[in-house]
Amino acid sequence: MDISELSELEERELIPGFHGRLVHSATMTFVYWRIEAGAILPEHSHQHEQVAHTFEGEFELSVDGETRLLTANTVAVIPGNAKHWGKALTDCRIMDAFHPVREDYR
Repeated sequence: MDISELSELEERELIPGFHGRLVHSATMTFVYWRIEAGAILPEHSHQHEQVAHTFEGEFELSVDGETRLLTANTVAVIPGNAKHWGKALTDCRIMDAFHPVREDYR
């Protein structure tokens, strides 16, 4: 078993305005994001299934052409290979879970 204090994990800016603390298991990656208002997630896709849980803020998310507003306590499921993009309308705290592991985030 591996236990970490989230605040002690290194915060990395993986995308401009997206500051993440990463946790990897054998088959999954979790990213605890602190996102600056106005930050844009460019359109992209990846093989990974993704679940995004919004803790704070307002984040506009578009998946395969359908745009929704994520607010506190909403969860979005993004299928593997789905084109998606987003924009932080306010400062946000979001946790993403990916399966399988995001090797590019190691």
